[in-house]
Formats: sequence, C-alpha cells, structure tokens
Amino acid sequence: MAILALSAALGASLTWAAAGLIAHVPALRLGSFEFTRIQLISSSAILIALVTVAGGWATVDWGHWPGFAGSVLFGVLLSNLAMAACLRRGGPRRTQLLMAMNAPISAILGYWLLGETLSLSALLGAGLAFAGLCLAILYGRSDKRKLEPVEGTLAGVILFGLAAAAFHAIGLIALKPVLRSGTDPLAVSALRTGGGAFAISLIALWPAKSFEPLLKPDARLVAWTILPGVMGYVVAVSLLLYALANFNTGIAAVLGSLSPVLILPMIWLISGASPRVEAWAGALLVVCGIALIISG
Repeated sequence: MAILALSAALGASLTWAAAGLIAHVPALRLGSFEFTRIQLISSSAILIALVTVAGGWATVDWGHWPGFAGSVLFGVLLSNLAMAACLRRGGPRRTQLLMAMNAPISAILGYWLLGETLSLSALLGAGLAFAGLCLAILYGRSDKRKLEPVEGTLAGVILFGLAAAAFHAIGLIALKPVLRSGTDPLAVSALRTGGGAFAISLIALWPAKSFEPLLKPDARLVAWTILPGVMGYVVAVSLLLYALANFNTGIAAVLGSLSPVLILPMIWLISGASPRVEAWAGALLVVCGIALIISG
C-alpha cells in the first residue's frame, strides 16, 4: 500500500509538470479567472461522470461536509486563482518553485493539526527532496523569452505563488479526515472540483471587468485550456488524494510537489536550453530523498 501511495504522489508530480507547460499559453491569453473557470467546469463534469459510472458516491461520508467546504474554498477556488495569476505573471518554472512551498506548509499543518509524525529517515529524505527541489528550480535554465516572461512585478509573482501554496496545503489538510473515513478519492476529487466550479460560476455572474477574459476564447483555445485542466484536476489531484489517504500528509505533499524537477527535461526539450549542473545535482538529491523515504 505504501509503495502504491508513493507511486501515486510521484505520478501526480509528473502529470502536473506536463500540465504546467501546456497551461502557460492559455493562462496568458485568457487571464486567471476565465482560465480557471473553464478548467473547473470541464474537469468537474468529467469527474462527476466517472464517479457516477463507478458508483463512488456510495462511499461519501456526508458528515464531513466542513472538510469538503474548506477544501473547495481554499484548495480549489483560492489556490487555483492565485496559481493561475502566478503562472500568467511569472511562467511555469517560478510558479512551480513557489508552489513547492505547499510541502513544508502541509507537513507543519499535519503535525500541528493532525498529530502526524515522521521517522528520522523519512524526515531526512523529505528534507533532501525539498532541498533538491529548490536547487532544480533555481538553476533550471530555460528560454525566458518563450516560457518565462515576468509581467508586472516579481513581488506580485511571489505573493500569488506563496498564497497558492498555502491555500493548497490548507485544502489538503481539510480533506484528510474525509479520506480517513473511507471516501473514494475520486469522489472527493469530484466534490471539491464540482464545488469550485459552482462557486466560480456564481462569481462570474458579477459584471466586473476583472472577470472578463483577456482574449475572447475560440474552440481551439478552450480545448487548449481544458487539456491541462483534465490532467491536473482529474488525474493529478486524484492520484495525490490517494497518496494522502494512505500515507503521511507531509511526505505525500513533498512527493506530489516534484513537478519542478520533472519539468526540467521538458523545458530542455522545448527550449533547447540545458539546465545547469546544479539543477541536475538537485534532481539527484531528490532521488536520494525518495530512496530514504521509501526505506523509512
């Protein structure tokens, strides 16, 4: 069970890495709000259909509705709006760096609120993985003109990124009791995403200029937006929730945050700019950290 949970968290990271690259251009063209709205509505429809066909609604413990509500508000709505704003302003690599902070925040909250503890080897492994994660992002070079322009101020990028990480961590912690009750992770994912879609659809009724898309979406742009949404909300989130249900919150968050390491060869392939040796050293630290976690 532990190996499956660890594999699920790593699979979530790989999926998010690919989705982050695909999502950059549509987020830049549509703006944070419209980009998030399209993704939430389309992904929730797919998730609801999947759970209905699989009969997953029977596993839901509705007594944990505060956990669902907290996850929708913080983990879906606020986190993804902030992440989309960060992605549009700072590019995929900076967004991944800042979003990686959800791992230590999740570990702290898991210890403080849930009483979770780690073995010494697992704690050391998580620390190595997080250090390698930061190295890989800080020294992961790419063609900034194509992938990583900075719109506005760098302070704004950092603010949105850290806010997204903190909201994401709070959303994970809110769901831990729900998952412990035996609720199917796919059903949890459908409820949190569906709740986010409903909330953002209500907000969209307000005739505010900030809610209008930067560019009128056509069929191609909508499809380009939906694809990374499905990869993130349907595939990656469900994998991470499975890992969260069956493993320590902090470790699951660390392994689910490794997309900045996995995104390095993808950016290299697209831009032709090889990451520096420090970035590969960071990737090696991540591998060593994962080995320690598994051994622990």
